[in-house]
Amino acid sequence: MVAGHLEEKYGIYYIVLSYKDSKGKRKVKWESTGLPVKRNKKKAEALLLERRSTFIPPVDISDVPLDSQILFADFMLKWLEIAKSSIQITTYASYQGIIQSVIDPYFRQKGIRLIDLKATDIQEFYTKQLERVSANSVLHYHANIHKALKYAVKVDLIPTNPADKVERPKKKEFQGNFYNADEINDLLKIVHGTKLEIPVLLGAFYGLRRSEILGLKWDAINFESNTLEVRHILTQAYLNKKEVLVQADRAKTKSSLRTLPLIPQVRDRLLEIKGQQETYRRLCGRSYKKEYLGYLCVDEVGNIIRPNYVTETFPKFLVENGLRRIRFHDLRHSCASLLLDNGVPMKQIQEWLGHSDFSTTANIYLHLEYKSKESSAQAMASALTLNMDSAENAKNETA
Repeated sequence: MVAGHLEEKYGIYYIVLSYKDSKGKRKVKWESTGLPVKRNKKKAEALLLERRSTFIPPVDISDVPLDSQILFADFMLKWLEIAKSSIQITTYASYQGIIQSVIDPYFRQKGIRLIDLKATDIQEFYTKQLERVSANSVLHYHANIHKALKYAVKVDLIPTNPADKVERPKKKEFQGNFYNADEINDLLKIVHGTKLEIPVLLGAFYGLRRSEILGLKWDAINFESNTLEVRHILTQAYLNKKEVLVQADRAKTKSSLRTLPLIPQVRDRLLEIKGQQETYRRLCGRSYKKEYLGYLCVDEVGNIIRPNYVTETFPKFLVENGLRRIRFHDLRHSCASLLLDNGVPMKQIQEWLGHSDFSTTANIYLHLEYKSKESSAQAMASALTLNMDSAENAKNETA
């Protein structure tokens, strides 16, 4: 068992674990219990005992040879570092979180070598995870495992990919909530002048993704030609359990890079906000944060509005103001719904939202395209009526 004891820090109990790394060097790891010191000593001691029995010292993966005899848990960590240079930082952060927190601990405890890994081992892992997470989460785990094992086959570590033989759980299709035009108008009135105004304005009118909105800069808006160019993103990731903001001159896909017309109502309000920001910057002087100069979504002193703030604050804001609770991303769905209601063809909606292909748009929003169904119904009704009239006329002529 790993050695450990409790320490008090900032009024909270911390677990302090002591262990030796793969080179025999003594290491110490602090973990917060989240328990206030007052009247929680027994609970903290119980957590310490449990953590000492379950803690697995981290492995220096650089010392582990990459061959078929490697532990599958070590192979996944090795593959993660190999893949790092070929994937985006947000994708890497997602892989890292899944592998380090879920896949590695489970298979390390099993002690299964890469060469011995069977489809049944992976299947048992999925079954166990389904007891605590959704099928969609398990599908993310599968994507990681399958991709890593595909690499193992490619470099001749194993002859076949055992993940090919696994029965994956069925994906749960998600249908978002939608605001109608009246609800959107009510929201725009209430959000006016708040930190959420620009995200809501651009989410409702343009259906922009959260990363596209927060990454928007003033130089992407041309007030003379009245265009808005989506070309930069800002998103959030967790690397080694630390939050990092990712800024990039790109969008989700090539089709996400798009230029949209600046709607008059949006144009006028953005000009007002731009003037306000310039005033704040003059008033704050040296205190104004320079790191995010040029971004639309900043507060009075230049701090960027963080992705998590938008996601977490938006539904709370709705409830506090007596509006129906939806997710921030549902503004994108609401935009598409309103476009459909007003007769905009699905192909144009695909281009407006920046979907990579038509099937993506159709799969998400086809169930909302009710007007086309009404036209089909009317056509069928007319056809059937004609047939019935023809049959009746033929009957009369025979009589």
